[in-house]
Amino acid sequence: MKKFELMALPYAPEALEPVISRETIGFHHGKHLQAYVDNLNKLASPPSPSPIGEGSLGELEVLEEIVRKAPAGAVFNNAGQILNHEMYFLQFKPVGEAAQEPEGALAAQIVKQWGSVEAFKAEFEAKGVGLFGSGWVWLSADKDGKLVITQELGASNPVVKGLKPLLTFDVWEHAYYLDYQNRRAAHLSALWQIVDWKVIAARYE
Repeated sequence: MKKFELMALPYAPEALEPVISRETIGFHHGKHLQAYVDNLNKLASPPSPSPIGEGSLGELEVLEEIVRKAPAGAVFNNAGQILNHEMYFLQFKPVGEAAQEPEGALAAQIVKQWGSVEAFKAEFEAKGVGLFGSGWVWLSADKDGKLVITQELGASNPVVKGLKPLLTFDVWEHAYYLDYQNRRAAHLSALWQIVDWKVIAARYE
């Protein structure tokens, strides 16, 4: 079985303040994500990913294959949470450094489907606020490039539905409680300040 390691953040722990505090990053990345990594490494071998061409799969691709193939249970939950968190942390940049607006084909598709970026954000936030319990709200693309917003409970990921995940907000309480207490809506609204749309557009290509 492939051994997984805790991802390195591409920014300092305090870099996302005031949207996400250093303390939240410490617990969310350093404690919660580390626990999922440790748990997956202790579990029995998950389904082996199939080779692609002559090269080896990257970690995100390996995790996606595990999540697609594993039945519900510990392997699925821990692999799903690692995949979700890695995509989550990698989509952010510090306030003032992140590309604030969608661009290219992604921007055109958002406007085509929602009428405006503001309307899309409003629906995305509403889906995050409305998700009962713990989970994730995702923007994904289908095989034809059409965008869809989904609510994923627990550790699930849109790849199980045959979708290509692009953008996600974590609505597990550990993602925001230190900074926002029970104000989930305020947390979700603030996250747009640090979403780097260049990353999301590249995932859509």
